[in-house]
Amino acid sequence: MNSPIFRAASPLVAVLLSLAAIFVLLRGHNEPGGGFIGGLLAAGAVAMRALAGEGAVMRRSLRFEPTAIAASGLLVAALAGLGGLLAGRPLFTGLWWFPALLGGDVGLSTPLVFDLGVFAVVFGTFAALVLALSDPDGGED
Repeated sequence: MNSPIFRAASPLVAVLLSLAAIFVLLRGHNEPGGGFIGGLLAAGAVAMRALAGEGAVMRRSLRFEPTAIAASGLLVAALAGLGGLLAGRPLFTGLWWFPALLGGDVGLSTPLVFDLGVFAVVFGTFAALVLALSDPDGGED
């Protein structure tokens, strides 16, 4: 898009989308949302910046290749299922623990770890697709 308004607004909207993605990810294993929707929101932020003509900037700002993020997420999601087996329960059994972090109880769980993996798979896959379409040379000059 060649709209100056869109180019000016896209950084702010991308930040808001990223914050919404984190919120949806963290509340998703107890309420609607989770890794899939959170990953789509985060990748939507990348897509918005790419549509604003900043695909190369987004590619440089990612510390890892999007496909590596997706592969890592798949590994994390698969490993989350092993928590149940290690506890002597069936594969992908949800386990929760409540360590005291920052003076309060924060519930950590294997479903949250699974959601983090799904988030990374969806974000990495969609971001790789968007960046490939916005910059067919892959950022190489």
